[in-house]
Amino acid sequence: MFSLLEPPFFTRLRDARRVLVAGAGGGFDVYAGVPLALALRAAGKEVQLANLSFSDLYGLDLDVWVDHHVAAIRPDTTARGDYFPERTLATWLARQGLPNMVYAFPLTGVQPLRAAYRALVEHLGGVDAIVLVDGGTDILMRGDENGLGTPEEDMASLAAVAGLDEVPERLVACLGFGVDAYHGVSYSLVLENLAALDREGGYLGTFSLPRDSREASLYLDAVEHAQQCTPDHPSIVQGSVAAAVRGDFGDVRFTARTRNSELFVNPLMALYFCVDAPALARRNLYLDRLENTALMRQISSAIAEFRDELPRQRPPRAYPH
Repeated sequence: MFSLLEPPFFTRLRDARRVLVAGAGGGFDVYAGVPLALALRAAGKEVQLANLSFSDLYGLDLDVWVDHHVAAIRPDTTARGDYFPERTLATWLARQGLPNMVYAFPLTGVQPLRAAYRALVEHLGGVDAIVLVDGGTDILMRGDENGLGTPEEDMASLAAVAGLDEVPERLVACLGFGVDAYHGVSYSLVLENLAALDREGGYLGTFSLPRDSREASLYLDAVEHAQQCTPDHPSIVQGSVAAAVRGDFGDVRFTARTRNSELFVNPLMALYFCVDAPALARRNLYLDRLENTALMRQISSAIAEFRDELPRQRPPRAYPH
């Protein structure tokens, strides 16, 4: 039973002792999980961080690998190139005196990714909950919308984790409402999907990342550190969320990467939208087609084939006010 005094997301995690917080969509998505990890650790829980990685993991030294598809990234892990969000986060965590291991999964299809999650869970001695974090909200798209954002990585993660029936709690938390508009996501359709999940008991509500909180202060510091470490490719998503947490509004400029587009930074970007992962997976119209994939390109092909078969797409809708 939920109460107004506690967000349902945290009610679901109240009895969990060990929690894995994992970035669903790759890149800097794991940074959206940093405030949650900090809050859960402050509540006395053991929390580990992981991420679906865009980095060249297969070029890492052999001693980095926990399993065939699980790399344990530390601040001193060597890799080719400067773009390495997992190591950047591990470095920042070490500077804060926090546990600084960040696990990374290569870009694969659902079957090897689920096996990687199982291997990591076993390596950690078991977990009571997995929280997938998405920078943006395109993981909430069910498949028949006019625009899906960038669904491949999110759907690989969702399908992999939704199939881990041995883990008692599997949740999804999205931070950055509005940032996917550049990729064609209609936020009226996001809200319609959340309403449908709510009718089925799968929507766990929202809560904000308060500016005057330890979690927000450290998150802002982590994002600034990441921007300094990756000046040529800073995260637009996390930069937008950080701007919203600071109270900025409108077309905020924090990187030259957005010079040809207009941002709409606003307080909604600092809200976590939370859902039950298995319920979200059941609502997806094509996730079953991804079940036997081994490669990311197979996921792309399966989504494209599904979209080609649709008799119609749900058109984007503007807010009425």
